[in-house]
Amino acid sequence: MKKNLLKLVLAVFFIVAGINHFINPQFYYPLIPDYLPFHGFINYSSGILEIILGAGLIFTKTSAWGIIILLVLFIPSHVYFVQIGSCVDGGLCVPEWVAWVRLVIIHPILILWAWLFTK
Repeated sequence: MKKNLLKLVLAVFFIVAGINHFINPQFYYPLIPDYLPFHGFINYSSGILEIILGAGLIFTKTSAWGIIILLVLFIPSHVYFVQIGSCVDGGLCVPEWVAWVRLVIIHPILILWAWLFTK
């Protein structure tokens, strides 16, 4: 019962995050490293994958692996955010320690959280 609730919370988290890529794409564009091309494609495909994998998490274990892979693919974006001083013009600005906590604590917790549902 408790595990199902955790799975549902993670699924809803990813679905909402995925929808936000379409509602507020300007939030995500500056977080995509400059060295990557096609920021619009990356943003929208990330949103689609988050929605699909979040919904799929409720029904399949395979989606948990997909979420883990997606989270690993997001690591360069989190590193980039730290590199640019944890602040984007007209966008997200946080103290640098918050960006580090997000990168080295929150992100691995999300990966471990998804890993719980691979079995």
